[in-house]
Amino acid sequence: MDIYLPIAGMAVNALFMIALGGLVGILSGMFGVGGGFLTTPLLIFYGIPPTVAVASATTQITGSSVSGVFAHMRRGGVDMRMGLVMIAGGLVGSLAGAGIFRLLQASGQIDTVIGLLYVLLLGSIGGLMLRDAALALGWIPTPEKSAKRARHNRWVASLPMRWRFYSSGLYISPLAPLALGFVAGILTVLLGIGGGFILVPAMIYILGMAARVVVGTSLVMILAVSAVSILIHALTTQSVDIVLAALLLVGGVIGAQYGAILATRLKPDLLRLALAVIILLVALRMALGLAWRPDEIFSIEYM
Repeated sequence: MDIYLPIAGMAVNALFMIALGGLVGILSGMFGVGGGFLTTPLLIFYGIPPTVAVASATTQITGSSVSGVFAHMRRGGVDMRMGLVMIAGGLVGSLAGAGIFRLLQASGQIDTVIGLLYVLLLGSIGGLMLRDAALALGWIPTPEKSAKRARHNRWVASLPMRWRFYSSGLYISPLAPLALGFVAGILTVLLGIGGGFILVPAMIYILGMAARVVVGTSLVMILAVSAVSILIHALTTQSVDIVLAALLLVGGVIGAQYGAILATRLKPDLLRLALAVIILLVALRMALGLAWRPDEIFSIEYM
């Protein structure tokens, strides 16, 4: 069952796209990640132009974040003040990311840059997750614990203009969460990822936020920034393919339900190990795609 994607300019198998969205939804439900960092590379492997893959994958992030935000707000798991500060940084980062995106698009290097950033990002995240999983499973010796670490980074503690974030139990400068939001905004526009798998560790280890409000606050920020990123892409790059986005969302919603069921039946450390292996395999495939000589060296694109 083929369907034509008007923005991508190609026909795809609709059932395959729904299945792809379902696969990412299962991973999201199992591992608690947005899935954007896997959706975009998988779409590129299928043959979707990277610019369209990035912009369209962002819509899936937005859709999957809505229910999560409401669930965390109901149980008081959101620091709204912290979220608003990060959203402010994310909005500025989205505008900066859109400018970078347009410059790279005009120079003809956007596909290469997207591929390189994904290889670096997925390779580093996958390597760290693999190491943590191996430690948890006892496959490598656990390093001896040194002196007790500070709750948040010394650099964050030295910043001026401190505010109180009561839900997080913090008294820190808003400049640190602003900077985190700025980086996440750039990544959302450039790579079509929500950034949760970067934001959550940063909020815990750099800002020192309480674990009970980290995920909900991160989702609030991701929801707002990804929605703005979709609007920016629609108005500037014109790369959002609504047909592709709808197919991915249908599969993602269904898959997430099954992923949540599977997560309760499998050991968490093994789940983390499996996700690390998947991420590293995707990074390897992206690296091969950048280095491997294509069958057709030159191609012509009609604008």
